[in-house]
Amino acid sequence: MPFAADAVAAQQVQDRLKSLQQLVHEIEKKRIQSEQGINTLQKYAQDDKSGQSSQKLKSLYKTAISQAEQEEEVIRKALQKITEIRNIKNERRIQARIASNKESIRRGPWMKMLSSSAQTLPLYVSKIGEKPPPLCGAVPADPNYVAKIGDMVAALVKVSETNGENWILAEVVSYNHGTSKYEVDDILKEQNQKGRHILNRRQVIPLPLMRADPETDPQALFSQGTLVLGLFPQTTCFYKALVNKPPPTHMDEYELLFEDSTYPEGYSPPHYVAQRYVIAFKQKTKQSTS
Repeated sequence: MPFAADAVAAQQVQDRLKSLQQLVHEIEKKRIQSEQGINTLQKYAQDDKSGQSSQKLKSLYKTAISQAEQEEEVIRKALQKITEIRNIKNERRIQARIASNKESIRRGPWMKMLSSSAQTLPLYVSKIGEKPPPLCGAVPADPNYVAKIGDMVAALVKVSETNGENWILAEVVSYNHGTSKYEVDDILKEQNQKGRHILNRRQVIPLPLMRADPETDPQALFSQGTLVLGLFPQTTCFYKALVNKPPPTHMDEYELLFEDSTYPEGYSPPHYVAQRYVIAFKQKTKQSTS
């Protein structure tokens, strides 16, 4: 049956790729139309310096706006297809893991995958008057939100009797609504039962599902001087840090200063961490039930 499931998933991806290809061609057509509309508007505005033909100018403005909105609509459809492809592949990965059909991945490739995952996290593009939704950038999840199977989370787990608890990068395996407890896997020990933990909801923080655009939604990012939990580079552990600089563009990362007593200032030199791996600071619980 796993082969049948793989075939179905592959066909679903191919169907969406075909649709995406058509949308890309449509985007190009809409872009050309939009550019032509803007050029016509600019030329007319320059030639009509007296401003006597205001009605014609208004008509050209309306046409240019309509063409831009049509282009935006097609782009959003294309982005939706990309999201659907990501979801299909992730769902198949989860099914393969459940069926114990997944190869063990070494630390190096995992680090590259985590970096790629952060870079390709969907970008939230707001419309006029819209507010960024929960789990977009720094916007927290709703109080009753439950992370889905396969979602990445920060999980507070007991490392050892001497080292106490640490926030680690983990993946949701299941959630028990009766006990309000998560079952999560340490991201580096996905095939190892020793890397599995049972945790209360307060010990699990969902990671952002979308990136925020600093140019359109700066309020959805942690501001300079904010205390956060950041994934320390080349590790799978979250540590307390101070935001030195928020991302200037949607392609950039946070500049964080990690708490470190070995430095005179109490913080490390700047490190760069992707939006996906920067979350609100949360104190450790007194004891873990994992």
